[in-house]
Amino acid sequence: MSQPVFGHVGSYRPGDTFRNRIDLSLSGVHRPRRTGVCGTRQLGAESIVLAGQYEEDNFEEEEILYSGNGGRDPKTGRQIMDQVATTGILALLRSIETGLPVRVLRKVPAEDDELEVYRYEGLYRVVGSTYGPGKSGFLVYVFRLRHFI
Repeated sequence: MSQPVFGHVGSYRPGDTFRNRIDLSLSGVHRPRRTGVCGTRQLGAESIVLAGQYEEDNFEEEEILYSGNGGRDPKTGRQIMDQVATTGILALLRSIETGLPVRVLRKVPAEDDELEVYRYEGLYRVVGSTYGPGKSGFLVYVFRLRHFI
């Protein structure tokens, strides 16, 4: 298993794009191929991916609202139950305490013939969280991240 990196990885910088989750994983910028959070409850989150799957997610250059994971129907993508604090959520909660930077990747339309790519948006710090009813009525974690550097 690779050593955790809190900050930029290698020569990758904001604005760099990746064709798919496999490329993200191979680059080390976001190692998990499926989950949206890379991290542990002990050390915190190293990176997150906003892929447009949670209705509470909101990206703005200076501040991001990022939903925790879980509670979605795998067929429809709709929230059907409360989220519970699993590994990714616990990593983000730990990041509030550590203050270490988190790499943010976001699924965006591609500039050429590809449908979508993942763009490295930069480093952010997790500054707070809430746990309450989301747009669907179910309890969800929402993390607030602010641009870092």
